[in-house]
Amino acid sequence: MSTFWSLWISVITIGTLVGCAILLRFCLKNTTGIEEGEDMGHEYDGIRELNNPLPKWWSYLFWATLIFSIVYLILYPGLGNFKGVLGWTSSDQTVRTIEESRASIERSHKEKTLDQFARELDDANTNFGETFSKLAYKPGTSDFREITDIANDDEALKVGQRLFLQNCSQCHGSDARGMIGFPNLTDTAWLYGGEPQAIKTTIMEGRIGNMPAWGDALGADGVKEVVSYTLSLSGRKVNSKEAAAGKQRFVVCAACHGTDGKGNPALGAPDLTDNDWLFGDSRAAVTETVANGRQGVMPAWKDVLGEEKIQLLSAYVWSLSNK
Repeated sequence: MSTFWSLWISVITIGTLVGCAILLRFCLKNTTGIEEGEDMGHEYDGIRELNNPLPKWWSYLFWATLIFSIVYLILYPGLGNFKGVLGWTSSDQTVRTIEESRASIERSHKEKTLDQFARELDDANTNFGETFSKLAYKPGTSDFREITDIANDDEALKVGQRLFLQNCSQCHGSDARGMIGFPNLTDTAWLYGGEPQAIKTTIMEGRIGNMPAWGDALGADGVKEVVSYTLSLSGRKVNSKEAAAGKQRFVVCAACHGTDGKGNPALGAPDLTDNDWLFGDSRAAVTETVANGRQGVMPAWKDVLGEEKIQLLSAYVWSLSNK
């Protein structure tokens, strides 16, 4: 954090506390000129207003909150770049890679620092590592259980579901039905194949999808014609002349999507003959795809989760469209 923002945050934080203290002090003073407990001379709906002070318990609680805040800000981070006298951190902000994270965990043990996130990761691996191994491997061996076998194990499937919610739901949704630009994992439309091993490979290694832009090569009329033909492949009603012309131009698309438009899992090219559209099925959305292209990235999780967890996660993802 830059010096400017550090000072900005510190001034606002301290200013707020000082402001609250001044306001409370002012409210505790009797500035009305009327003795406490005396009638203020106001009446509404038969109710007379008395000059009563703030409740003692309320003012004491407010003072205690302010004191607690001051003590907290001295001990823990909260004032810009000031780390607090205890040196506590929720995580090592210098970490940028998995290797650096592991090194941070080892360093926190040696130096006995208060890096809470690193300690929680290490504790989780220690406490639950045996559980993951038990569910992922065949009993008494170092061989993984078949993904289809794990998918029929209720306990393993629950663990896989929790791994999904923790790591995958941000993009694919908690129900795994995806959203614009992120695939629905509950149907049978798989860009790279829906076989158990293909799903595991996708999670382990990640995927990089690239639909090139054809706007300059085809021109406005060419894009319009290709879009009409593409929509017709899935049974949509389109201008027949545009679709016929688009079929001739579709040769530039056939290298990835195939001459029949059924796609190619080896390239991650989607099937254009179904009604599953990753970026939307409106004519405007398809036109945007053809004219300007699309890019998508599925991150690799092998270094984050490890193969044991991915074996369980793969089983859960596979089960979503197969059970």
